[in-house]
Amino acid sequence: MFGEVAELYDRARPSYPAAMVDTVLEFAPVDRSREVLEVGAGTGKATVLFAERGLRVLALEPSAEMAAVVRRNCERYPCVRVISSDFEHWQADDARVPLIYSAQAWHWVSPEARYVRARAALIDGGALAAFWNRPDWLRCTLRDELLDAYRLAPDLDGPMNPATSTHPEGWGDWESEIAAAPGFDGAEVHAYRWQRVYSTAEYVTLLRTHSDHLLLADDRREALLAAIADTLARHGAKLPLPYVTRLCLARKS
Repeated sequence: MFGEVAELYDRARPSYPAAMVDTVLEFAPVDRSREVLEVGAGTGKATVLFAERGLRVLALEPSAEMAAVVRRNCERYPCVRVISSDFEHWQADDARVPLIYSAQAWHWVSPEARYVRARAALIDGGALAAFWNRPDWLRCTLRDELLDAYRLAPDLDGPMNPATSTHPEGWGDWESEIAAAPGFDGAEVHAYRWQRVYSTAEYVTLLRTHSDHLLLADDRREALLAAIADTLARHGAKLPLPYVTRLCLARKS
């Protein structure tokens, strides 16, 4: 699905706060002689951030189209290797890693496999970091007007629908999830708040990269996007969108 919009995804999706990367590297027992493992690299938004810190990154990305964009974006980082594979079918070698991180993708990994495979791939005391960007709709000044547009697609329940809960604690109970995962402990959750201002064209492009919008019938999707564009046109064709990045950490026990 995402492979069909790989170039749009790379252009439209936001990156992640530098302070979040700092927290991950403080938590994880990384040394720059070992590779770290990225699960679901997408087009390399997070890959670049960790490569810029001097880490050797082995990036897994199941979409061939997305993996091609990662390789292009990381050409200047010889410390990055990209493998076209999902985490469930990746053939690991004997070397274990001090850090596994996943940007906007951990929820796509099979629940039956994700922690079993992560534990097998990590060194003792190694860290797992999963993080997501979500709009913070409760702080968005245009939320109510955008809600009116989404009456055209009331069944959408993804993060880009202004009706979706935006409180980070509403995105799942990480502490309970880790407590139920054999071989992991030390769960932590951090939140980072920031804002991006979108033009109408930028915001509509962003929505075209989200799975629930992609799966709408073409006529419904185009009607929804036109209604959103009309809403933004009444406000200077700009959307100041507050975000929160939620970082979830755990350690192999």
